[in-house]
Amino acid sequence: MTLLISTTPALARDIDGKAISAQVLDEVREEVLNLARQHIYPALAVLLVGDDPASEVYVRNKLLRAKDVGIRSLEYRLAENASQHQVLELIAQLNADVTVNGILVQLPLPGRIDEAAVIHAIDPIKDVDGFHRENVGGLVQGMEVLTPCTPSGCMRLLQETCGDVSGLHAVVIGRSNIVGKPMATLLLQAHCSVSVVHSRSVDAPALCRLADIVVAAVGRPGLIDASWLKPGAVVIDVGINRITDESGSHLVGDVDYASARTVASAITPVPGGVGPMTIAYLLKNTLIASQMQHEAQVHEHTSASHLMVS
Repeated sequence: MTLLISTTPALARDIDGKAISAQVLDEVREEVLNLARQHIYPALAVLLVGDDPASEVYVRNKLLRAKDVGIRSLEYRLAENASQHQVLELIAQLNADVTVNGILVQLPLPGRIDEAAVIHAIDPIKDVDGFHRENVGGLVQGMEVLTPCTPSGCMRLLQETCGDVSGLHAVVIGRSNIVGKPMATLLLQAHCSVSVVHSRSVDAPALCRLADIVVAAVGRPGLIDASWLKPGAVVIDVGINRITDESGSHLVGDVDYASARTVASAITPVPGGVGPMTIAYLLKNTLIASQMQHEAQVHEHTSASHLMVS
C-alpha cells in the first residue's frame, strides 16, 4: 500500500468581511428597532462636495446600507466650487439640529477647503467618522468615544478570527491618523503588544516577521509578501488600490494576497475583507451617537428638574 503525502502547503483561510459585516448590520438593525420603541429614531447626515465619481459611489453605498438597517439618512450636496464658509455653515446647522445624530463629510474635499477645519467643526458627539480631535484624544485615554470606523471594523474581524488577542504581538504598517494610529491604540486597549512600522523604520520586513497579527494600511499595492510574515500570522489588509495590468483594471490590497496566503493562517481578501466593515461601523457609530445624545438629553432634563425643585 502506497501512502500519498501532499506537499502542497495549506493556504490561509479568508476572513469574510461581507459575512461579518452582515452580522454587525443585523445587530444595528435590532438596536434601531429597540430605540424606535422608545421613540428614538437615529438619523445620519452625509455631506458631499463636488461630483467625484468614487465619492459618489461611497455615499450611495452608505445611504443604501443606512436604509437597510432603518437609519434615516439625509444627503446634502454642494457644488464643486462651494466655499469653505458654505461647508462650515451647513455643518453648524446640522450640529444645531437635534433630529440629526451623525454627521459625515465625504472625503476628500476640494483642495482649497481645509479638511481639518471642517472635521473639527463637527460636534464631537455627532462625529461618526471619529476624526475630531476630542474623539481622537478620548480614544487614546481609553474613554467611551466615537471611534474611527475602519480600525473598529478591523478589531471586530480580529475578534471573530482570533477570539482573545491579549498578549499577541501586533504590527501595524502605516501611521495615518485615519487608520494606523487609532488601530494601534485599539490593539493596545485589547492588550496586544504593538509595533508601528512606517517609512522610516529600519528593516520593516524583519519587524513584521515577529508579528502574530499584521495590519497593513500604507496604500502601496502588494508591498507585503510572504517574506514579511511569520508562519501562521493573521493578516488584515486595509489597502484598497486600483491597478491596471494585462488582465485589466482591478482592486488589490497592500498585501500580495497570493504570496501571503501561503504563510498566513488567515487573511482578508481585497475586495470583500475590510471594506464592508467600514460602512457597518459607520452605522454602528450613528447608533452609538444617537444613544449618547439621548442619554445627554435625559441627564440635562433631570438636572434642570432638580434645579427647579431646589
